[in-house]
Amino acid sequence: MALNLIKLCVGADSVEDLEEWIAERLEEHRRKGEPVEQYHTTRMVPTRAAEIINSGSLYWVIKGSVQCRQRIVDIRPFRDAEGIGRCHLVFDPLVVRTRWQPRRAFQGWRYLKTSDAPADLGGGKHRVGEIPPKLRQELADLGLL
Repeated sequence: MALNLIKLCVGADSVEDLEEWIAERLEEHRRKGEPVEQYHTTRMVPTRAAEIINSGSLYWVIKGSVQCRQRIVDIRPFRDAEGIGRCHLVFDPLVVRTRWQPRRAFQGWRYLKTSDAPADLGGGKHRVGEIPPKLRQELADLGLL
């Protein structure tokens, strides 16, 4: 069974902000001749990495609600220049919108069981991603998303 992570997306006001940030970072890697991949650096290494890699996702909490996720393709522990243990969570750069799920603020990341994770939003007749971000937030605040 897949295991996921959940984390606050600090600095992003919307899924669109996150997508823009990802595109900028990928382009920056291209310009520098570095591997073109998206990752997030964290201090703690998930002890259950084998349950997460290639089958789990990181669910992003934006403005108090889970709004999207990214599939985790690798977890790479390393030591930084000061010798402190850190970890790169490497993602598929595709951002998948999810049903909004309210979450209180917390520090770091947490494990998230698949059964507790919000469902993906399909592209069918309910294209929530096409609703302007401000209106999506208002609808979510009213419990309509």
